Amino acid sequence: MSDLALHNYFRSSTSVRVRAGLNLKGLAYDYVPLSLLKGEHAHAEHMALNPSGLVPTLVTPQGPLPQSLAILEWLDEVHPEPPLLPADAWGRARVRSLAHIVALDIHPLNNLRILKHLEAEYGVDAAGKAAWFRKWAEAGMTALEARLASESETGAFCHGDAVGLADLCLYAQVLNNARFDVDMSAYPTISRIHDNCMNVKVLADAAPANQPDAV
Repeated sequence: MSDLALHNYFRSSTSVRVRAGLNLKGLAYDYVPLSLLKGEHAHAEHMALNPSGLVPTLVTPQGPLPQSLAILEWLDEVHPEPPLLPADAWGRARVRSLAHIVALDIHPLNNLRILKHLEAEYGVDAAGKAAWFRKWAEAGMTALEARLASESETGAFCHGDAVGLADLCLYAQVLNNARFDVDMSAYPTISRIHDNCMNVKVLADAAPANQPDAV
C-alpha cells in the first residue's frame, strides 16, 4: 500500500492529468476506481473525501486533496523533480496560463455533469451533446494553438523541451477530444506536442485505455 491513493475515473481527463503527473514523478499510488456513469463519485464515502463529488481526489498523508491543478502543484512542491513549472516567474505564469485554457475554459463546459444536464433538462441527444463538446473544445483549442504557434517559449513541448503542467492538460484534453470527433487538423502545434507526449511512456501509461477499470 502506498502513501498516496488516487480516487479517479479512467476516462476523466482531469484524472488523466494527475495520473500522468504521478507517473512522470515516479510516484507509486493506489488506484481507486470510481465509475462516474454508475454515480459512484456521489456515494457517501467519496463525498466525505471530496464534498464536490468530483474526480480526481488524491488522498495524502495530510488528508484528501481534490482539484487536479491543485494536486499537480502540490506534487511539484513536495516532489520537485522533474519540475512541472519553470524556475522563473514569467515561465511559471505562462505555463499556468496555457494550462488554464484547457482546465478553465474548455473542461468545465464539457465535463460529464454538464453533458448529462443538457440531456436531462433540455432533451439534447447524443449528436447534440457531441456538437456542444466540439464547440467549446474548438474555441479553446484555437486559442491554445495560436499561442503555442506564435510564442517563442514553445519547444518540443508547451514550454521548452521538457514535459510540464500545460502539457499534462493538453495531453489529456486531446485524448478526450477524440471521443467526440474533434477535428485536430487546424491545430498542428497542439497535435505535434500531443504526439511528443504520447512518445513519453509514463504519459502514455496514464491514458484511459491503460487503466484497470477501462471498459
